[in-house]
Amino acid sequence: MRRITSVLMLAGLCAMPAFASAASYQNVAVVDVSCSKRVAADPDSHTRDCALKCSGDGFGIITSDQKFLKFDAEGNARITEALKTSSKKDHLRVNVEGDVQGDTLKVTSIELL
Repeated sequence: MRRITSVLMLAGLCAMPAFASAASYQNVAVVDVSCSKRVAADPDSHTRDCALKCSGDGFGIITSDQKFLKFDAEGNARITEALKTSSKKDHLRVNVEGDVQGDTLKVTSIELL
């Protein structure tokens, strides 16, 4: 009985990474959570000033099929810093990689374009 339980537990632990899938998004719009629905149809019109003003709720990307994936805490910190040092006014685009877990992107790398 212990052997069966051990095997089942091991199988369950091995299956855990299957719930997260690695993803790479190139040249996608980055917006804050607060404005994500409002600007989904035209995310390039969303300004850097607005994004920083509304940054308290976090950020994410709008994919080509207009799906919004929000960033994890690390991704939020990285993009906030990038936006603060950027001189771009709008057309906020990124290349980002990470693991998709539900509607959240656990960011492993991000580059503001």
